[in-house]
This record gives sequence, structure tokens and C-alpha cells, in this order.
Amino acid sequence: MVGSSRRSRIRWGQLAASRIAVGALASAGLLVAGAGVQTASSTMALAATLPPTPTTPPPASSISGCGQGYGYWLTASDGGVFSYGAATFEGSAGNIALNQPVVGMASTPSGQGYWQVASDGGIFAYGDAVFHGSTGGIHLNKPIVGMTATPTGDGYWLVASDGGVFAFGDALFSGSTGAMTLNKPIVGMAASNSGLGYWLVASDGGIFAFGDAAFHGSTGAIALNQPIVGMASSRSGDGYYLVASDGGIFAFGDAMFHGSTGAIHLNKPIVAVSVDFPGQGYYLVASDGGVFNYGDAPFCGSAGDIHLNKPIVSAANF
Repeated sequence: MVGSSRRSRIRWGQLAASRIAVGALASAGLLVAGAGVQTASSTMALAATLPPTPTTPPPASSISGCGQGYGYWLTASDGGVFSYGAATFEGSAGNIALNQPVVGMASTPSGQGYWQVASDGGIFAYGDAVFHGSTGGIHLNKPIVGMTATPTGDGYWLVASDGGVFAFGDALFSGSTGAMTLNKPIVGMAASNSGLGYWLVASDGGIFAFGDAAFHGSTGAIALNQPIVGMASSRSGDGYYLVASDGGIFAFGDAMFHGSTGAIHLNKPIVAVSVDFPGQGYYLVASDGGVFNYGDAPFCGSAGDIHLNKPIVSAANF
């Protein structure tokens, strides 16, 4: 399948500091040997076409879907948050001194809050996102590289580059690769719809499935042009997307391929993929804040044409 990419007029969100919840340092369900681990290669969809010459679009708030229940946030490594569409700015760590850089974020089911996580596992909660614990005060074998929230929004998981999984709130620990020798480091994770399982993905595209998260395939046995940098589950939970730093998209299970940036020149590498709420599209986000939308995912703006103090490292949407 060959998709198309488009990048439209840019607008940027607010950036400010707000209340920070960093307390009750605790960890739960730490590091057990991997269980139910599978890696295999499968069919992949990777294609792109050059985007059309941009034309002047209507304001982002009037683009179909934007400001009408759809939106997304981008977060930079200094904790700066940029909000677009219906996503509201609830605060950031952008003007405080962080012990370690922010590496990921996740949103609440209501879309009225979000968490940021730093590489030491420090958690910053905003809006209706509740602080349930962190690894900010304990020694980690390897740095945290990502997080994902439970379907209820009453908990979250953190994952380290060695595949260690840390569960907080109502997040259940279902296993990890923390006691295994990995070919490549873990770079991201996604949760199953039930909240009773999750996937970890390594930079070679190896997939490790735990709990009720089913294995649908991986790129662990094929040569990639660029490393995998993130993953997202399909809305049904019966599939997932992997994204490489060149924007190549690999779709497994019922995840549908809608396009990629794998064959176009990017100013900066892709750092995240996020599935839109209807589930018929997705966003790719670059470290310069560029946003590439595919399928029915509406473009609501990006930080691609503004000067950032630090690179974008993650994104979340609802």
C-alpha cells in the first residue's frame, strides 16, 4: 500500500510550568524474568510518496476534527508541552530544573490531563492525571525510555531500556525482559485494551508480549534501514504499529497501513507514533516537532517551524 503524507500550516501551543506531582517514591512489581516472549518476522508495509506542495489551509481550529473532540500534545526533553486541537494545555516542566530529561508522555482517557516521565522514572502529572508513584528515588539498572497509561487512567507502566517494567496504580505487572539478554534495547511499549497485558518493542523491532497482549509479528529478523523508535496499539487492541526513525511504518495484526515518511527526506528523525481516536489513522512526530498525519487523523498543527529549546521526544492524543 502506498500512502501520502502532508504537512500543513503550523501553529504552536502554550508552554508554561504548572504544579508538579513528584512524591511518594515507590515501585511496584519490579523486574521478573521475561514470560511469553516471542520475536519473529512478518509481512510489513512500508511506503510513502512525496507530499504535495503545501497550500494555505484554514486555521487549525477549523480543520475537520480539530477542536471538535480531537487533539494531541507534544513533549520536549526539557518538559515543554505543546498542545493542538482540542488538547488543552494543563502545565509542563519546561521552566524547572530536571534531574534527568523527559523521555515520554501519556494522556488520561478524558483528554483532560497527561503525565510526563523522565529517564530516571520521575513522574510529572497535570490536569486530571493522578500521581501513582515513580522510580525517581530508586537506583535503576537502565534508564526509563517510555510509559503507557492503563485503560482506566488510574495507573501506568514505565519501561526501561533493558525491558524492566514498573507498574503503578491499577497497572498490573505481567512480566518483563529485565532479566534477559536482549539483542537490542527496548525503546517503547503499548498496553492491551483490557489493561491485562502489554507489548515491549526493541530497536530492531523485536516484540515481547506479556499478559493477554497477543503477538502479531515483528521486524526482529529483518534488516531495517533505520532503528525502531516507538510503537502504538491499534484501537481494537488486535494489532500494533512500529515506527522507525525514518518514518517507516510496520503494521501487524489488524493495524492498517495508511502511509509513511520512509521514502522522503526528513529534516529531523521521527521519534513517536500515535493512533488517532477513531483508529483509522495515525500521527508520526519528528524531533523538531513536525507532525505527519495519515488516514483519517486530522492535522491540528505542529512545532515544525518554531525554535525549540530541546527536541520533541514523545506525543499523546485522544
